[in-house]
Amino acid sequence: MTELRYHHIGVPTSKALPKKDYMAKHKMYASGYLDSPYGIEWLKFDPDCSLPELVKTVPHVAFVVEDIKKVIEGKEIIIEPNSPSPGVTVAFIVNNGAPVEFLQFDRPEDEVWPQGAKFKTIDSWRRQPNRPKARRDSVGKRGK
Repeated sequence: MTELRYHHIGVPTSKALPKKDYMAKHKMYASGYLDSPYGIEWLKFDPDCSLPELVKTVPHVAFVVEDIKKVIEGKEIIIEPNSPSPGVTVAFIVNNGAPVEFLQFDRPEDEVWPQGAKFKTIDSWRRQPNRPKARRDSVGKRGK
């Protein structure tokens, strides 16, 4: 399976969201991601928003992937790959009755959204010189 990196969870809401977070192109608001250390994004949709009802009513989880076309191949696609903003392509599938979003960046995420790249890959974390050392006493002991 392709490596998936958690990006955010999108939660539909009917509460008012800041006007600055409105995306006229999609007739929706997306708010809170930049303020949440856990990637929680609140979504509010205009009544005439054309996105699938499932996306507008059921929370979704989003992952960053290297090859979006490969990840969605053979899946039930509900939003075809598209670019909501420069530097990123997104697509949605349905899995076990829930929407799942995939994001593919054409350059490092912190260049696309300088203030919003919250979660680093495991490999980039491992390369950090001052990171805490992993505990080895529990690694590889499953099933023994």
